[in-house]
Amino acid sequence: MTTQADNLLTHPWFFCGIGGSGMLPLALILRGQGARVAGSDRSRDQGRTPEKFAWLEAQGFDLFAQDGSGVTSADQVLIASAAIEDTVPEVVRAKALGCARMSRAELLSRLFNAAALGVAVGGTSGKSTVTGMIGWILTHAGRDPTIMNGAVMKNFVAPDAPFASARVGQGDAFVAEVDESDGSIALYTPAVAVLNNVSLDHKSMAELRELFGDFLARAPRSVLNADDAESLALLPRAAVATTFGLSEAAQVSVVTGSIVESPTALTATVLDRRTGAQHPLSLQVPGRHNLSNALAALAAAEAAGVSLAEGVAALGGFVGLARRFDIVGTSPSGVTVIDDFGHNPEKVAATLATLKAHPGRVIAFFQPHGYGPLRQMGAELAEVLATRLDRDDLTILCDPVYFGGTVDRSVGSERIVALIEQHGGKAEHIAERKACGDRILALARPGDRVVIMGARDDTLSAFANDLLAALP
Repeated sequence: MTTQADNLLTHPWFFCGIGGSGMLPLALILRGQGARVAGSDRSRDQGRTPEKFAWLEAQGFDLFAQDGSGVTSADQVLIASAAIEDTVPEVVRAKALGCARMSRAELLSRLFNAAALGVAVGGTSGKSTVTGMIGWILTHAGRDPTIMNGAVMKNFVAPDAPFASARVGQGDAFVAEVDESDGSIALYTPAVAVLNNVSLDHKSMAELRELFGDFLARAPRSVLNADDAESLALLPRAAVATTFGLSEAAQVSVVTGSIVESPTALTATVLDRRTGAQHPLSLQVPGRHNLSNALAALAAAEAAGVSLAEGVAALGGFVGLARRFDIVGTSPSGVTVIDDFGHNPEKVAATLATLKAHPGRVIAFFQPHGYGPLRQMGAELAEVLATRLDRDDLTILCDPVYFGGTVDRSVGSERIVALIEQHGGKAEHIAERKACGDRILALARPGDRVVIMGARDDTLSAFANDLLAALP
C-alpha cells in the first residue's frame, strides 16, 4: 500500500536554510528515507559553521549558494519557513518555475502523521530534552524509532554523525518536538501528546491555551505536567491522560526527600502513585528541570508501550543534548564555561536555578535570538535575570542576533539592561559579542560559572569554546 510518506519520497526537495536547527534534522530524515534533497543556507555563504556544511555534502546533499542556482526544475518542492522573505532568490526562482512550496512544519507533520505511532512533544520549554529522552528510551527498548529533534542528541553522535539532531529508524514510532510559536502544532495528530508546560514565549497566553488544548484533544493518549497550573488546567481536554511532576497531584512522580543534586548529575526515586512501585533513577544531566523532563519522558514512553522500570534503566545512560546545560569545561584557574540554549524566560530561569543550586558566582552572557522575541518577552526575561541571580552575579548582553532582513531593530538589548537594573539586578550592554568575551575574560575569577545563553546561532558554541580556551 502506498502511504502519504511514500508519496513524499518521489519528489526532489530543496531546503532554503538547510543548516537551521529545525531544517537540518528534517532534511536528514527525508534523505534517510530515500528522497533526493538539496539546499542552501545563508550561514554557509557567510562562512559560519563550515564543518556542518562539509559534513552535509559528505552525506550526499547537494548544496548551493543562496542565489537561486539550486532551484532548477518545476518538480522540486521548496521547503522554506514563513519568515523567509519573497525576495530570497530561491523563492523568486521557485515561483518563476511553478515549484510547490511547503513549510518545514507542513512537511514534518505529513511524515509524522504517516507513522503508526507518533509521539509529539509540545510545550514552551524542555521539548528537545524530552524528545531526546523518549527517543533514547525507545531505542534502548529495541523499538528503533525515528526521532526529529531541534538539538544534537549526544547519545546518537558518532564519527559519521556529528550533527545527530535526527535519527532514522525502521520501527513504527516517530518521536518529534512540535512547535507552538507559529501555530503549526495544529497540524499534528499524535498517538501520544506530551505537554511540558504553558508559558509566555511567542504567543499570548490565550492563544497558547487554545493551541495546547486542541493538541491534547486530538490524541488518544496524553501526558501533561501536574506541576504547571496552566497545563493541569487543560486536563479536561485530554481523552486519556497521565500526569507527571514533583507535586503530590502527579501520577508519575518521585519519593519525597529522594532528590540528591550535584553540579553535573541528579538522583531520585521515581514513584508510580497509581501502583506504589518505586524505581531508583540516576541522571547524568543536572537540575530539577531535567528531573521533570525525565518524568515526562518516562510517562510518554509508558504510553508508547515501554514500562517505567525499563524507561528508568534507559535514562541512566542518557547523556544529554548539545547546548542544553552543556558543560564545555573548566579552565586551569577553575572557571567553568557552560553552553546553553536558554532564550525565553522559563528556559533561562531553569538554567539559572541549576547554577544557583551550587556555590560560585555566575556571569550570565545572553545573546537575544531576535528583535521581535525581545519585544515580546523582554520584560519577563529581564525580571528573571534580575531576580534569579544574586548581587555578586552579573548579566552581560550583546545586541540581538541579526542575519539580514527587514525586521524592526529600533529596540534592542539596552532596554533589557535597564529593566534588569530596575528590578535590582546587575547587567551590562556591550554591543559586539567579541567585546563581551573580552569583558568576561577580564572579570572571571576562580570558582565562577560562565553561562553562554541564546538561540538561533550555532556560532555561540564556538564562542563558548574559544572563551574557555582563552581563560587562564
